[in-house]
Amino acid sequence: MRSHVPSNQHRRRSHGIHRHPVLSSIPYLFPAAVLYGVFLLFPMIQSVWLSFQKWNGFRTSAPEFVGFANYVRLFTADPVFWRATRNSVIWVVLSLAVPMVLSFVLALGLNRQMAGRNLFRSVIYIPAVFASITVAAMWKWIYNPQYGIVNETLRAIGRGAWAEQWLGNPKIALYSIFVASIWQGVGFNMVLFLAGLQQVPHELVEAAKIDGANAWQRLTAVTLPALRPTLVVVIILTIISSLKVFDLVLGMTGGGPAQASQVLALWSYQQSFSNHVFGMGGAVATVLLILSLALVVPYLTWSLRGEED
Repeated sequence: MRSHVPSNQHRRRSHGIHRHPVLSSIPYLFPAAVLYGVFLLFPMIQSVWLSFQKWNGFRTSAPEFVGFANYVRLFTADPVFWRATRNSVIWVVLSLAVPMVLSFVLALGLNRQMAGRNLFRSVIYIPAVFASITVAAMWKWIYNPQYGIVNETLRAIGRGAWAEQWLGNPKIALYSIFVASIWQGVGFNMVLFLAGLQQVPHELVEAAKIDGANAWQRLTAVTLPALRPTLVVVIILTIISSLKVFDLVLGMTGGGPAQASQVLALWSYQQSFSNHVFGMGGAVATVLLILSLALVVPYLTWSLRGEED
């Protein structure tokens, strides 16, 4: 019986495939790369390019190169920019502290066997599928000072003195919008945490119980280390979504009152499309991009290094 011996041509073809895995993957990556370049990379580069131009956005006038003049004006003569930066940073900190923790607690509770567990999961997740502008309209009605459900409830329980202009008070407008963002976003992070919790080895949890570890010790010594990849994803997504918050603020206050709830993404939009100074809008967008990279890249690098160690 004659054994099958691969021909030289077949061996060269197989060797070529294994030797150039990148080349063999190009046909699969090319469509996605084109879409990424057209709809993300090109607008990003164009925004950075516009930040060095003076242009009102109309075809009747050509962009004029002004160098770093837009950035100088942004940092020295635009008080709204600093208010927007402060509010964006506050939003990031609050998002990492409140909804993420709440999502984790809800995931821990709904990961247990209980009656109606799937119903509770669905109810909590449903707001995440709503468009942000829809959520803004809904919560704008909830906060209405005359007939909104918040003030009406306070009056009904005899706490009418606590009734507020929730979106009209500069001191609390930003935080009122943030409550709406918690309602919308907590379900999405909860689902991510639930997926991570279901990957925690049950044997490790049972072994910790046998060793006498209480619930807190099992959480800190077993569950959280196993959830590290999920935590990395949730934290990065939370930072990015917090920095680019736009629809909720636009729909509920438009950045008011008196720019008290202004954020960087909305200020970039208003500078470009409302004030028709696309150079300033591009400068704000570029600062927002740099701020995002400054927060996400070091954390991601540290996280990946920790996983390797």
